[in-house]
Amino acid sequence: MLRISEQWADSNLGLQRQGNEDNFFVRAPLFVVADGMGGAQAGEVASEMAVKEFDSGLPDGASPADGLVEIIERANRAIHDRSRAEHQKTGMGTTVTAAYVGEQTVTVAHVGDSRCYLVRNGELTRLTEDHSLVGELVRRGKLTEQQAESHPQRSVITRALGPEPSVQVDVEEYEARGGDLFLVCSDGLTSMVHEEGLRPLLVSSDQRSLDELGPELIAAANKAGGRDNITVILFRLEEVPAAGSAAPAAENGAELDAATHEYSTFTGDAAPEPRQGVTRPEGFATDSQEAEYRASGTVMLEAVRPKQPIKEGQPHAPPGVGGGGSHSPPPAKRRRRRLVTPGRVLFLGAILGVLVALWLATREVYFVGVDEQRGNEITVYRGLPYDLPLGLELYSPVMSSGVTLELVPPARRKVFTDHKLRKRDDAEDLVNAAAQGKLQ
Repeated sequence: MLRISEQWADSNLGLQRQGNEDNFFVRAPLFVVADGMGGAQAGEVASEMAVKEFDSGLPDGASPADGLVEIIERANRAIHDRSRAEHQKTGMGTTVTAAYVGEQTVTVAHVGDSRCYLVRNGELTRLTEDHSLVGELVRRGKLTEQQAESHPQRSVITRALGPEPSVQVDVEEYEARGGDLFLVCSDGLTSMVHEEGLRPLLVSSDQRSLDELGPELIAAANKAGGRDNITVILFRLEEVPAAGSAAPAAENGAELDAATHEYSTFTGDAAPEPRQGVTRPEGFATDSQEAEYRASGTVMLEAVRPKQPIKEGQPHAPPGVGGGGSHSPPPAKRRRRRLVTPGRVLFLGAILGVLVALWLATREVYFVGVDEQRGNEITVYRGLPYDLPLGLELYSPVMSSGVTLELVPPARRKVFTDHKLRKRDDAEDLVNAAAQGKLQ
């Protein structure tokens, strides 16, 4: 059976942020990263709410997969309800990636673009798929992984906790083995150090302690620019004697139950409480850098539809995971709640294109009206004579006549108030005639 032989976790502000919106939860055998989003500290509130939901452990009687999903769904409802109840928290959300170590497996539950990786036999394998716009394009074969890493919309995610009352959770179970190293991290690491850069750092970790490797990963992200908060959790597994053998004590005091041969879920070393970073250090970023991140950092693309139940059945172990063979284990078959959003994205894009085309068309038409703000002065307007909700106007003044409607003969006033669409020359000729007193 498996035991956690070594673990390390930390969160770093980065170089271009004023606050840390990441949170992590570490209490063997459970490891969680959450990366919040939303202005006015709403992001760090959302991520903190998410990790706090793990504090009571897996629900009694639930499998690790079902238990993790239940906790994440509960966190989603709490975040969503609070965002609706508090105006300043509207739109807040967070990613979450959680890994649970069992006797022979590691279960990973996942929403958003925080990631989980496995290092085995000198090979690095990503175990999660980003719920992002570019991630979906990669899965459809429209982009390569390399193109996705530099795509201008790489920070647009399609799934997160909080925006909707329900959320779809991907959950996978992997057979694991002694010597496996797992990395759970926020995109502050992977957006700065792409997989080609992570690979040499991680696969050469066999002879180094995690206390050395963890800070090296964070330093690499900061050296590459440190644009976002960086959270890293590392844990390594080892084999211990199975039932009937003397069970050694788990690392950092986590006790192994003699009857079940499983960890008491929440004894041992842990973050004393869910937290943003380590000590909320003062940031290096300027106001303009923080504003730039707020304008272009991680955002939620759209709402998600209600969840679909996970189908019951034994999850598959991928080739090479849990027994001989391949050095590059592909991900396990997913027990997942699938949401197809690209079609909806394209539909919304088409609607947006039509609206833009209509708006451009309004730039080619004119009408004559009166400006009540200037005492009913006759004016040429560009656009359409309509007011939209929220005070939006589809027109703007381009030429004033200096003549009020009252100076026009009563029989001719209607021509200035019927808002007939005209060519610009026709509209200007009519106004000039009014200004010169040539209307009879």
